[in-house]
Amino acid sequence: MNAQFFEALLDPGLLPPAGLTTWNSSDPAARFAVYRNNVIVSLIDALADTYPVTQALVGEEFFRAMARLFVRQEPPRSRVLAFYGESFPAFIETFPPAASVPYLADIARLEMLRVQAYHAADAIELPADVIAQSIARIDELPELRIKFQPSVGILCSPYAVVSLWAAHQGITDISTVDPDVPENALILRPQLDIEVIRLTNGASSFIALLLQGKSLGAAHEAASLAADFDLTDILGLLIQTQAISSMKIH
Repeated sequence: MNAQFFEALLDPGLLPPAGLTTWNSSDPAARFAVYRNNVIVSLIDALADTYPVTQALVGEEFFRAMARLFVRQEPPRSRVLAFYGESFPAFIETFPPAASVPYLADIARLEMLRVQAYHAADAIELPADVIAQSIARIDELPELRIKFQPSVGILCSPYAVVSLWAAHQGITDISTVDPDVPENALILRPQLDIEVIRLTNGASSFIALLLQGKSLGAAHEAASLAADFDLTDILGLLIQTQAISSMKIH
C-alpha cells in the first residue's frame, strides 16, 4: 500500500491507490489529487530556494516545468530537504530543452556547493602562526598534507560560473560577462557568510589535489605546470579565508 501510494503521489498518470477514504465523505480521488499537487509544488519550491540563480537564468516557468520532471524522476530519499536536489545539476546537463543554456548545470553545481557549505560542520581555525611554523620546516614541506574546513568546495567549469553568479547578486554587470570564458570557483564559509572566490587554473588544480589527499609536494609538482601558478598567493588566500583546518606529516 505504501509503495503504491508513493508512486501514485508523484505520477499524475496513475490512479489513486485503492482503499482510500476521507473523514468527511468527500471524493477520495479529488482529495488525493489536491494532496499530490501540494507535495509536488512544495518540492519544486524547495528546488527554487536552492537554485535561485539557475531559475533566474531560464525564467520561473521553464525552471518549474523542468523541476517538476525532476521531482517525479528523483523524489526525496530523506525527510530532511536541506540537500534535496543534489542530483539536479546532473539532470539539467542531460535535459535537452536546457541545452541552449550550456552553463546552466554548472551554475546549479555552484549553488549546491553553497548549500553544502552553509550546512557544513563548523571547524576550529588553524592559527596563522601554526601554519607559518609548518611551512618554515623546509625539509618536511613536500610531505606536508593540508586538510580543509568541511565547508570548502571547488568547481572548475568551462564557463564563467563565478561571474554569472556574481552578476545575479548585483556584484558585477551581466552585460560585461562572457559566459564562454572558463572560470574556477572556491566556495567556503569562513564564519557565517558563504564566499565564492574566483581562482586561477593553477590555484584550483593545487587545491583540488590537496582535497584529494595529495601531499603539498605532489600537488605543487602537478599544479605548477600552470602558467598562473603562484604558491605564495595561494597559501595567502587559504590563510586569509581560514580554509585550513590542519597541516600534518603523514
